[in-house]
Amino acid sequence: MKHLQTLLLIQAVAQAGSIRKAAEDMNITSSALNRRIQGFEAEFGAPVFERLPRGVRLNPAGELLIQHIRAQSSDLERVRAQVADLSGVRRGRVSISCSQAIQPYFMPSKIAEYRREHPGVTFSVNVRDRDAAEMELRSYNSDLALVFEPRHLAEFDVIMSITQPVYAVMERNHPLAAKDELRLRDCLAYPHVVPPPAIGIRYLLDLAVGRMSQKLAPTIEAESFEFMRHYVQNDQAIGFQFPIGLNVGRDDRLAFKPLSVRDIAPGNLSLLQMKGRTLPVASARFANQLALALADL
Repeated sequence: MKHLQTLLLIQAVAQAGSIRKAAEDMNITSSALNRRIQGFEAEFGAPVFERLPRGVRLNPAGELLIQHIRAQSSDLERVRAQVADLSGVRRGRVSISCSQAIQPYFMPSKIAEYRREHPGVTFSVNVRDRDAAEMELRSYNSDLALVFEPRHLAEFDVIMSITQPVYAVMERNHPLAAKDELRLRDCLAYPHVVPPPAIGIRYLLDLAVGRMSQKLAPTIEAESFEFMRHYVQNDQAIGFQFPIGLNVGRDDRLAFKPLSVRDIAPGNLSLLQMKGRTLPVASARFANQLALALADL
């Protein structure tokens, strides 16, 4: 454990970019922290930090070491969770990165459902676009990711994947709300609100308009789906979202209409973990619950 504490101190210095700042955060003197790092480097056989005029940064050896530290910390948490299970104490922490669309309805209900069975488990939920979520998995900052249109599937184990159609979101009295079949070209004739290219639904929109004579000409580009849902009530505008992020059938202010699959392909929603990683017990069980819930969708 003493060796592990040194590794955690090195990780704190790497995050702070300064021995002095990390020492303050860890409640240790900077001279003592510097001696711990120098002693480790001597035992390790190589320096792990590059000393700069104002702070420090990891050198290539340090970057490799940090990956080891993150993996070791994750493995230790998994063992602790397994020991807690053996003693009958259901504890642990689940960290998950997810697309914005998962936040309003799906994820809160699934976490609450899980915690009714395992009240000792805590959660860390981070809203991330698909690239940032994949980075969180690589750095072991998240155990799981639930995102639309992931980019680098070869690096991850796909626990479950489903498709979701693209919906147009509009004010309930919008002229398009009464159409039996809604085409993308109909939507583009009105002011439209779209997310930036990093978000999965924008990727699908860009693919779709690439085959059309009409092009996206958004009135507003906004990262927030919540902003989009409010804005479309004020400007006869159209927004786009996946149904998992909508309160379909329960929101009388808005109309939700699926777009024809002849125009735009459904989105792939994937539950991911880092390839080859053994998840902590709590995270593995939550992943199983999410997979079942996604299958029911």
